[in-house]
Amino acid sequence: MSTVTSDAQSAQEERPVPPRRRPRRRWGRVFLLAVLLVVLLVIIGVVAVSTDLVTLGKNAQPASATSDAPTATALVERRKLTAQTTLNGTLVYSGKFDIVNRIEGTVTNLPAAGATIEHGNPLYWIDTKPVLFLQGDIPVYRELATGTKGADVRQLNAELVALGYANKSSLSPTSETYSSATVAAVKKLQKKYGLEQTGKLGLGQVIFLPVGAIRVSKSEATVGAPAPTGVLEESTSTRRVVTVAVDTAQASMIKVGDAVSVTLPDRTTTSGKVQSIGAVATKGDSGTITVDMLVELLKPAEAGGLDQAPVQLGVTSAVADNVLAVPVNALLALSGGRYAVEVVQSGNVRKLYEVTLGLFDDSAGLVEVKGEGLTAGQRIVVPTA
Repeated sequence: MSTVTSDAQSAQEERPVPPRRRPRRRWGRVFLLAVLLVVLLVIIGVVAVSTDLVTLGKNAQPASATSDAPTATALVERRKLTAQTTLNGTLVYSGKFDIVNRIEGTVTNLPAAGATIEHGNPLYWIDTKPVLFLQGDIPVYRELATGTKGADVRQLNAELVALGYANKSSLSPTSETYSSATVAAVKKLQKKYGLEQTGKLGLGQVIFLPVGAIRVSKSEATVGAPAPTGVLEESTSTRRVVTVAVDTAQASMIKVGDAVSVTLPDRTTTSGKVQSIGAVATKGDSGTITVDMLVELLKPAEAGGLDQAPVQLGVTSAVADNVLAVPVNALLALSGGRYAVEVVQSGNVRKLYEVTLGLFDDSAGLVEVKGEGLTAGQRIVVPTA
């Protein structure tokens, strides 16, 4: 009996115990809960994104990043914008005209450097006799007297009429003949300046220059010394211009007639325009290739008496009129190289509106923008620093 019981117990102890199923049910339940949690999070995310998009508006995009930087607001404006190229130049008097002396004698009077001389007036004096400045393109190369004909006589007749020593009814300004009317007008000119009234002009008694007025820049003579043969004075025109060596890449964006803002050494500004752009390029020591550009001052008196002065130019290369503009620092970068501005609406609700960029006005710190729903007068967020 005891043996049977012992055998039964041994058999029961040796019988393998079946694996428990309860742990498997626990892991299955955990997995199911994890799946449900993920689904729930996805639903919450979709709802949150949808809510943000509703808040941002139809054309809005979520910001690429957030910042705790302090902000202020600015207005969307409708205005004119200009794009400018900034250059460095030199303010000078244009042109260079050498005054060549053809008369022997002693220099008895000279104008000072910087003096302005109008045509019809003396340039200098030899043996107390003035050498007169007349306007014309052809230099004096011979004596002018009765019977002389040519283009140099024509420019003399034109000057005598322009200066009031004759009128068109008595002396044609286009006549190439040294006539009796020319003689009479020359005598009046000679009388005014105390010269012998011969009615003829000896070689060197007058000097023709291709401008109506000059500014003496340098003298090669000394009062009391023998008059040099050749260049006695150096001069320029009285016209103020700015010379600029422009990089060829920049020159391609500028054209003759473009408006220019000129900032003078005292920080005041005056206006000008591009007069010419050279066609011959020059390679500098630094390897840059430039062309010469000339800028004419529209109000030269505003530049005072400055000569060889450094100035800064703002050349207007493009204009956009009646466009929407915002501060450049109001732009927010989106993915894919896109941009947006943040508009503040009623209730301090902020919406990002995607915009297309146009002309940049660097001097005003503004940029042209286009975007659906964007209008003038809206307030947009800008950083305060």
